[in-house]
Amino acid sequence: MSFYYFGVGSVVVCVTSVAACMFFEWAITKYMLHRQPSLTDCSAMITGLLLGMNLPSNFPVWMILIGALIAIGVGKMSFGGLGGNIFNPALVGRCFLLVSFPAAMTVWPTQGQLTLYTDAMTGATPLSLMKDAIKTGNPAILDKMPDSIDLLLGNISNGFGAGAIGEVSALALLIGLVYMLWKRIITWHTPVSIMVTVFVFSALLHIANPVYAHPVQVLLSGGLMLGAIFMATDYVTSPMTHRGQLIYGVAIGFLTVVIRNWGSYPEGISFAILIMNAFTPLI
Repeated sequence: MSFYYFGVGSVVVCVTSVAACMFFEWAITKYMLHRQPSLTDCSAMITGLLLGMNLPSNFPVWMILIGALIAIGVGKMSFGGLGGNIFNPALVGRCFLLVSFPAAMTVWPTQGQLTLYTDAMTGATPLSLMKDAIKTGNPAILDKMPDSIDLLLGNISNGFGAGAIGEVSALALLIGLVYMLWKRIITWHTPVSIMVTVFVFSALLHIANPVYAHPVQVLLSGGLMLGAIFMATDYVTSPMTHRGQLIYGVAIGFLTVVIRNWGSYPEGISFAILIMNAFTPLI
């Protein structure tokens, strides 16, 4: 879906991210930890793919390399490698890039461009509109939002920036959720508790004040689905018990809505997951 909507840029970013993460894991394992390279477990490949999915489709290659180094070197290998890390490595890389290069990380290409990724036209995202409505106290701004069907399919046109590569289609992400549940790779507890919490909290805010977006639009916008389905469910950094996963998911959902509405950034799922990663041993 990202290739369909973004074209070459999505391929450049994802391939670069995967290759860089695999290289840094190999180099750190071999030359710093003096162990046999661990590329065969494919965890570095997954980290690279998830990191790439969290980036704009026009993100500069040299910044991707820095993000990959932080994700693998700091987020994973500094804790001893797979199984020892406290925080999700891809989110460590993503949040480092967001704090270090906020301009590049918040410029979103519009869809339908098959040109070289550096030539992409950019625009504001639906999350930016939500933030503007809250800041100005003007609910009329939300009238410009794409409808729920377009958000579900990822067809965010009319000059909007579509967000990160992995945010482009909620439907594609939900298909991934169904597949992983069918294969018993994950259970429903974490992703469903996150999404239900975001929906309920957003609905209460919307009922209290129409300046807050409709809960369905909140649920389908930004990186919520990507984070809830593919990142919060990481085995190493999430609770093992079902009750713990529900607590973890509810807290992530609550923090996501708080950060989205009252924090400095339009999106909050990445920071919410990292915060709750730290609480996983306590849960």
